[in-house]
Formats: sequence, C-alpha cells, structure tokens
Amino acid sequence: MYTASQDLIAASSSLNAGAAFIGGLVIAGALVWAVRMGIRVRNLESRPPTAEEQPRLPETGAVHEEREIREPDEVPHAADESERLMPYNMHSAGTKHADDQHRKRWQPGSSGSFGSGGPGRT
Repeated sequence: MYTASQDLIAASSSLNAGAAFIGGLVIAGALVWAVRMGIRVRNLESRPPTAEEQPRLPETGAVHEEREIREPDEVPHAADESERLMPYNMHSAGTKHADDQHRKRWQPGSSGSFGSGGPGRT
C-alpha cells in the first residue's frame, strides 16, 4: 500500500539528506579556511630565537634567595593627643629588619605541637 504520507516521508528524508550534505560542505570549507588563515598568521610571526640568542646566566652565577628575620614595625605615636597621624607618618611596610638575625629554635624537651600535653616552650 502506497500512500501520500510515504511520499512526504521520502521527499523530506531526501531534503534532509541534501541539507546535511550542504551543511557538511560549509563546515569543511570553514575548517579549511581556518587552517589556511592559521598558516598565514604563523608565517608572519617572528622566528624563534637561536641558541646564541637564548638568555644566559650572569657572570657572577645564579641568583639565590636571601633570608632575613623580620620583626613587627610598631605604629608611631603622635607627639600629643591632639595630633593626628597622617599616611606619610606611617612606614611603608608592617615589618622591619630585626637586629637579631639568629633563628629561634625549640628548646630541648619542649613540645612543638598544639594539644600534645607537653609543657610547651619554656
């Protein structure tokens, strides 16, 4: 039994197949265009540096980190009660270089962790 609905299904499926094919061609063309554009942009970029142009270590050698002990920098007190502290009266950092540069160590027999039941640092 052949009806009009089967004609409609057959026509729409061939129409869908044609639209999918054309859509695929459009997507493939866009991808080819994008690759060619990327190649063109890459050719315009500067070349990578040669081995002689690479950065070198300074003649003094590698730079190493420095460690220093810091201590809190107290807020300066006003000369009298009526004087206000202005931003230019404050220091730029909250800490300053400590006079004693020896690291504080735990004393033998003292606890180093919270809640261990030991006497703590004495």
